[in-house]
Amino acid sequence: MNFTFSSETRPDQARVEPATFQVQQIWQHAGGTPRDISHLIDRTYRYHSVRELHWHLADRFSRPIRSLALSRV
Repeated sequence: MNFTFSSETRPDQARVEPATFQVQQIWQHAGGTPRDISHLIDRTYRYHSVRELHWHLADRFSRPIRSLALSRV
């Protein structure tokens, strides 16, 4: 499964705690057509790393972590 996501980071947040980001939108690429799956995750959650998001998606879709590809646009 391939995923692409866009995110928002708050620069003021980095001064107080490690930089985090929220997923604005995420797409699953299957069959050549991207499908918006943003409604399947909590977009208010502040991820600390892309790796954390990767693990979250693996758990959400009940897939092995190595079967997922993830990139940011």
